[in-house]
Amino acid sequence: MCEPTLWYVKPATDWETQALPIGNGALGAMVFGGVATERLQFNEKSLWTGGPGSRSGYDFGGWTSPRPGAIAEVRARIDHDGRMSPGAVAAKLGRPKRGFGAYQTFGDLWLDLTPDTGAQPETTGYRRELSLQDAVARVGYTAGGVTHAREYFASHPGGVIVGRLSADRPGKVSFTLRTSSPRDDRQVSVRDGRLTIRGALADNGMVFEAQIQVVAHGGSRTDGSDRITVTGADSAVFVLSAGTDYADSYPAYRGADPHAKVTEAVDTAAGQDFDTLKRAHLADHRALFDRVRLDIGQETPTVPTDRLLKAYTGGASAADRALEALFFAYGRYLLIASSREGSLPANLQGVWNTSTDPPWSADYHVNINLQMNYWLAEQTNLAETTRPYDDYVTAMVVPGTKTAEEMFGSRGWVVHNETNPFGFTGVHDWATAFWFPEAAAWVTQQMYDHYRFSRDLTYLRETAYPVMKAAAEFWVDNLHTDPRDGTLVVSPSYSPEHGDFSAGASMSQQIVHDLFTNVLEAAEALGTDEPEVRRALATLDPGLRVGSWGQLQEWKSDWDGRTDDHRHVSHLFALHPGRQITAGTPSAEAAEVSLTARGDGGTGWSKAWKINFWARLLDGDHAHTMLGEQLRTSTLENLWDTHPPFQIDGNFGATAGIAEMLLQSRHSSVDVLPALPAAWPTGSYSGLRARGDVTVDALWKDGAVTEIVLRTGAAGPLTVRNAIFGGPHHLLDAQGHSVRHTRDGAAVTFTAAAGGAYTVTGGRMP
Repeated sequence: MCEPTLWYVKPATDWETQALPIGNGALGAMVFGGVATERLQFNEKSLWTGGPGSRSGYDFGGWTSPRPGAIAEVRARIDHDGRMSPGAVAAKLGRPKRGFGAYQTFGDLWLDLTPDTGAQPETTGYRRELSLQDAVARVGYTAGGVTHAREYFASHPGGVIVGRLSADRPGKVSFTLRTSSPRDDRQVSVRDGRLTIRGALADNGMVFEAQIQVVAHGGSRTDGSDRITVTGADSAVFVLSAGTDYADSYPAYRGADPHAKVTEAVDTAAGQDFDTLKRAHLADHRALFDRVRLDIGQETPTVPTDRLLKAYTGGASAADRALEALFFAYGRYLLIASSREGSLPANLQGVWNTSTDPPWSADYHVNINLQMNYWLAEQTNLAETTRPYDDYVTAMVVPGTKTAEEMFGSRGWVVHNETNPFGFTGVHDWATAFWFPEAAAWVTQQMYDHYRFSRDLTYLRETAYPVMKAAAEFWVDNLHTDPRDGTLVVSPSYSPEHGDFSAGASMSQQIVHDLFTNVLEAAEALGTDEPEVRRALATLDPGLRVGSWGQLQEWKSDWDGRTDDHRHVSHLFALHPGRQITAGTPSAEAAEVSLTARGDGGTGWSKAWKINFWARLLDGDHAHTMLGEQLRTSTLENLWDTHPPFQIDGNFGATAGIAEMLLQSRHSSVDVLPALPAAWPTGSYSGLRARGDVTVDALWKDGAVTEIVLRTGAAGPLTVRNAIFGGPHHLLDAQGHSVRHTRDGAAVTFTAAAGGAYTVTGGRMP
């Protein structure tokens, strides 16, 4: 099995499609690998316009003046007419955005490498790469008889981005380091080999600072007014840190000046040698990345990654499998790089952004995108990356409570279609994407899932449950009795970006059903009860109806069109990421009819979601078809997902989908290889996680499992499902003793011990 690496034989010329990302959660950089001039575009995730202090005003998206009866009026009209156009609803309930802001690039770090003569010698042996296992970007080439090497990484332990320039002959490292920004809001100074960038955003006054320390080994260093020049060194290292005075605290969202923290990070890093910094970085990254291994029969690619992608056929060749395995690993890499403790969660572009006006503000869309970013976290053994998500969602509760009270007159908390780092929980006026109060319920799903995977009752009690309970209180207060049948429905409800407003759109009902179910399960685990939620769930319309042509209806009324191929298939939420629909049931059959009618097209994130849908339907071949569609038509040369443009959720969603093909556990059993495609006849994986605190390894040959290893963190009954149990098999504990178990078809149940290890193999005992 090869080390997962993206590599190329020429420098990047385009930020979006070619440059390579490194990141430590808060800081990110894009490496271009130029020969005459190197460019590292860098970010600090809290650098945002908008919010408190914004020149355009900011009020968290709430209504600027009371609208008594506005929601009731919309509900009454829907009750009477059955539907209402998005424009008409937006006119009643929407409002223009004010001060929402946008994620900002911090700027660019440039290394001018052209010799003093101005003549660039011919270059040979060029290679630019990103090692996913090391989280190190490298550039190497030979010019003028000298072999040059550069390495870059973003250290989470150090809170810095580190770069080293070296050569195989002494005295051959020369460059000028300088910076630039598309905004005119900063001052640059240089002293003792340290370049400092400091300023405040013109829009909201947010203070920002970056420091870059250059340490040369041999040769000389010259400090200019806004640049640093190194001449004739044997090697040189720079360390960069950056920060702002942002704090995720309502209502001011401001904290300490970043100067002290940035200075400390750079001082500490600059006081260590490069190898020490790199060892700490590698240990930190590999502790996460190396937990999971995937072998689907791939071979080490002999062609650069861009050519590997271009040649991909979606077939079963070793080269195709190499790209698929690399894409899986890349999703895990990107989540580690863009979501670590102490930072904001991964946004629409992770942590990477080169613009002052990025697509969709590079914000947090919570009608699927933020949630999709974290689908892979628990499954692929990266639970630590969810801490920023938990902190962010928890911080939304206070402004969301105010919005719920002022807009709905209710308890609980709410957030709509999209939000920012400043507690934007209200609405705007884009008619087809402004109203989605179900978002608060949906974002709590990941928090409850964290508990389901870990069985950490302290986390459930102190972190997840208060947020879940408050989201449920909102819906207890805001569900509407449908005059058609007396059930409780969401009204007004809107199936994302599609159709008219109505009462009881399927996705709305399924999300609330999911929330109520989770809250009641959590309450039971904590030894309490939620009678209001229990009563509401008993009367709730479940959002599962089979329509006139066998489809799962998107709306409570049978409005679905057979030729509708809209990229949103939101009414299948109950199939994934929800758990109302189970494969083999009438609802699942109807979901398959809907999914087939929608087709295999769509944007990048949509195709990623469809991988998960088909995996949940246990159709591994169609899930693999969707993976192929995403790679062929929605993936850029640097393997970033494209909506278009670049949007990182497709990367994360695809990795989650591959994991769903290999392991599922959303109900009461651990299902091993539930949707294995024919394209992966032989392979293995290790380290995938199942709900119930179980870590799973599996080997298979010719499409059939040959060995399963289960490592259990919690004691209790464990049910495992795979075809291996349909024939002779043996189940052994860590000491090689047979484990008593009961069998039901292709599933067995046994009592696991905390900290236990169990091996399943086929055949009769010798």
